[in-house]
Amino acid sequence: MGDAEIIPIGTRGRPGRGTGRAPSAAARALAKPNKAAETSVSADREVPSGESSGAEIEVVPAEAAAPDEAVAVESTVTTQGAAYSEDRGPLRGIPTADWQAALDVAAREVFGEDWERQLAGFLAFLRRRVRGEYVVDDFGFDAELTRRFFISLLRPIAQKWFRIEVRGLENVPAEGGALVVSNHSGTLPIDGLMTMVTLHDHAARSLRPLGADLVFRFPFVGSLARKGGVTLACTEDAERLLRAGELVGVWPEGFKGVGKPYSERYKLQRFGRGGFVSAALRTGVPIVPLSVVGAEEIYPLVGNIPALAKVLGVPYLPITPFFPWLGPLGLIPLPSKWLMEFGEPVRTDEYDASAADDPMLVFNVTDQVRETIQQTLYSLLMQRQSVFH
Repeated sequence: MGDAEIIPIGTRGRPGRGTGRAPSAAARALAKPNKAAETSVSADREVPSGESSGAEIEVVPAEAAAPDEAVAVESTVTTQGAAYSEDRGPLRGIPTADWQAALDVAAREVFGEDWERQLAGFLAFLRRRVRGEYVVDDFGFDAELTRRFFISLLRPIAQKWFRIEVRGLENVPAEGGALVVSNHSGTLPIDGLMTMVTLHDHAARSLRPLGADLVFRFPFVGSLARKGGVTLACTEDAERLLRAGELVGVWPEGFKGVGKPYSERYKLQRFGRGGFVSAALRTGVPIVPLSVVGAEEIYPLVGNIPALAKVLGVPYLPITPFFPWLGPLGLIPLPSKWLMEFGEPVRTDEYDASAADDPMLVFNVTDQVRETIQQTLYSLLMQRQSVFH
């Protein structure tokens, strides 16, 4: 049989399209099975004269192809039909080893090279929690939960958000009881949390903060605080912790310090009655002054609503440039640059335990610690280039 006849289809089409030559074997191999079937049907179909649909199809009979090419076309069409099958899923045919390799690469990118060890440790931690195989001390402190949960959550904030720079770590005792006394600021007591993270990561010690009774009035917050190592700020508990060799943290300014207006930033308030000094004198532990610069700027306190604060049972209800105007977004602290400096310890082992009952001695030591922190704050402020750098 000769070349196939060109059949015009439609009323608007122009006859004579195509070259009249059979397409190559490579071109026929690209056709899907249904297209090949349509071509075969069209080859045997007789189109009445005068019918046209606006397009022309060049039909090549199967006999026009060489025998070898026909076999190749049939084989190719069969393969292409499997590739175009609709019931084949997009993920079928990927080897399991490729999936494992992809997951391994992704885990290394996100969690680091030792992600397998971290995952195994986390699963072991969950297993111990479910079985109740963990230790809690007499004050409710859960060291493992604090290390794996609380510190892990707070660490990115300390390192990436506040970018805390630490100085004077050599003044923090590597072991034994000690009392860390710090200034208090920031509208919310975030400086206490950052101090815990700093001492855990840089001094390898767990800080046991002394918290106000307000912290323990809220059921959920109070329970988390105890598990994180916070203890009620009373002399008896402080002395027990110090005698047990713990690193205890205290913020003598209390709510007057953390809730002072932005206009009075970095001006220390009264250090209470010196109860922390009495505890240190009775136990003979050193007092380590800590000065923190940067916390005053995270929530600039520009106002207060005392009437509403009294109804809610809180010491103050802060108003900042962003809260309550921006709602929950106003609770995001500003990313100020923090400086922490631990000063030279004030030794108390030179005094007898009875010295704690001498009000004049207690006052002098309290004033010495307060003045050390205040002068260090002024020095750090002069060294700081800007609030956020």
